[in-house]
This record gives sequence, structure tokens and C-alpha cells, in this order.
Amino acid sequence: MDERLRRRWAATEALALGHGGITAVAAATGLARNTIHAGILELGNPAQEDYGRVRRPGAGRKPLTATDPGLLDALDRLIDPLTRGDPMSPLRWTCKSTRNLADALTGQGHPVSPRTVAGLLLSSGYSLQSNRKVREGRCHPDRDAQFGHISKRVQTFQQQGQPAISVDTKKKELVGDFKNPGREWQPAGQPEEVRAKDFPDKVLGKAIPYGVYDLTGNQGWVSVGIDHDTAEFATASIGRWWERLGQQRFPRARRLLITADGGGSNGTHNRLWKVSLAGLADRSGLSLSVCHFPPGTSKWNKIEHRLFCHITNNWRGRPLLSLQTIVALIGATRTKAGLVVEAELDTNAYPTGKKVSDDELGKVKLRRDNFHGEWNYTISPRRA
Repeated sequence: MDERLRRRWAATEALALGHGGITAVAAATGLARNTIHAGILELGNPAQEDYGRVRRPGAGRKPLTATDPGLLDALDRLIDPLTRGDPMSPLRWTCKSTRNLADALTGQGHPVSPRTVAGLLLSSGYSLQSNRKVREGRCHPDRDAQFGHISKRVQTFQQQGQPAISVDTKKKELVGDFKNPGREWQPAGQPEEVRAKDFPDKVLGKAIPYGVYDLTGNQGWVSVGIDHDTAEFATASIGRWWERLGQQRFPRARRLLITADGGGSNGTHNRLWKVSLAGLADRSGLSLSVCHFPPGTSKWNKIEHRLFCHITNNWRGRPLLSLQTIVALIGATRTKAGLVVEAELDTNAYPTGKKVSDDELGKVKLRRDNFHGEWNYTISPRRA
């Protein structure tokens, strides 16, 4: 087919496909969209059969890569100046948009438009890409060994019928008509309107969800605090889980395994965390065994991808208008795998800045494991 017959044939196919036909035919044939548009205009004017001469094969304007052989090399040096031997590239510290690239190339004697730059990048194997979080940073030499230790401990507790939980604080949430990431089905053209700025509401404040995930029963508990994320708040949340759910599910429990991150309110170096756990052990009569994840590995904590992700998915695109709304949305979270979640509002005050003396810490009945005792330890009740 010559160029005239080719564009008319493509126009016929696009019209037959209906809405989106031009895009589909352009993607399938490689023809430009404006070429298919021209064919549609010709088909719509049958009275005008002569649209000028047909160019012979190979005629027409040559591509810029043919008329300007150095264009692609110059573009490569701008895209990746360090590996292309051009560390002084003017685009090293600016956004490499097609407009900026076109301006830089024009300044170097390669006149080109932003659209042509986009086409050259695609044909050269480039694409728009965001950053990817893959680097873990410096890993502790016993990182994998600690993972194995935690796994064995959990299996041992489960085989013996003793409870094992994963705990952590979820991201703090603004309470009020603020934008929540994600989308939800709404009548067309009627999105829910929220505030343009995410400045905290001084009256409504923030919600602090602290979660407890039962590794054996696939059950979750979330205490929604309103004050501060402290070690006392963390242990109070674990205590609430034990009173509401744990002791009914494990009536013969004598020990409790807690897997937690290495920082924050339940951190390895948090003295108040250990003192508060000692108080919980006294009240519950349980021996509390704690296993912390190594530094920089919090995303491997089971609660992150077995509880928190489902809560986030359940309230996506919905403003968290009140504390009651947050509690209701958390408590309504369910999965096909059988996850059941309960939530409760904790209005107690948990002031920050509490200091723990050496005498108070010395009264904790703490036994450190032989393997990384700073990560793995047991706190026993101080009275029968």
C-alpha cells in the first residue's frame, strides 16, 4: 500500500472500532494519530478524490536522527551524565523533563521539540520511573539469625498452646475532614470534599492506633489512643487485648510471646517499656517473652502485612471525620482469610518524659536470653 491507501485503510479500521479506535490502530500499526485523522477527513469528503500527489517510497522529511547524527549521543549524556562522561551536564541538578531536555539540546546546537525528545527516549528504551525502595541500609550480621530465632520461638509457643502476638503502632492519623489516600465509589462527578490543607485540627487532634495481632488465631486488636505513643500506652494496649480477647482464647496460658520492632514506644532501649511490661506481668500472672526485630527490619513485622495493610485498605478514600469513625472502620475490617478485628478508644493520658531510675529497672524480674539478650528476654511476675 502507498501512503494514501495506508492511512485510509487505518482510518477505516479506527472508525469500525468506534471510541478509542484511533488509539488502538495507532498502537497496533505504528502510524501517527494525526495520520489516521487525515485519513478520516479524506473518507469524510468523497467528493474530493485528488489530495495531491503520492510521495514515492523513501521520500518526505528525514528523521532528526538521520539529519543530526549526534543528537542521540547528546541526549544520552544529558539523561545520565555521570555514566556518559559528562559530569558538568547542565541538567545534572534539575528535573529532566522533556521540555528541559529539549531546551538543553537546542542550546548545544541540536534544535528539537519536547515531543520529539519524548519519542527519542521511548525508542531508546527509556521510560518514566519513580524511585524504588529496595536498599535496606547497613544490615546487622545476625539479622537472619534473629529472624530464625523469632520463627522458632513462635512455633514453640504455638505448639505448646501458648499465645504469640505481634505488636506495633500504626501511622498516626489526622481526625477530621482531611484527604485520605485511595479512591472509593461515588456518584460520578460528586467526590467527597475535604480540606485543602492538612493542618491538624486542635479540637479533634490525632488518633494513635496501637495494634496487637494474634499470630495463631488471625485476630487483631487495636487501641485508638488520643494522647501520646508511649511505652505505657503500648503495654496498656497489650493488657486490653489480653483482658478482652486473649484470656478467653487461651484460658490455660502461662506465658505470652511478644514480637515487636526495635524502636519507638516498644524499643529495645526503652526502660519504661520494660518497667511497664513488669507491671503487666504482675497483673496478668503471665511470663512475658519479648523478641525484637533487628534494626531496619520493621517491615517484616507480621502485623504490618497481616493487619495494618487491611485496615488501610478498608478506609481508603474515606475521611476520618471522628474518633468514632476510626474505631468503627477498624472494627469492620475483615478478609477472606478470616481476619477479625476489634477496636476500642483509649481516652487515658500517657504523658511523655517519664524517667526510670536504676532502682526501678533493677526491680524488674528480667532474664536475658543467651542469644542477643538485648533483643530477646523474658519478664516474669514479681509475685505469685
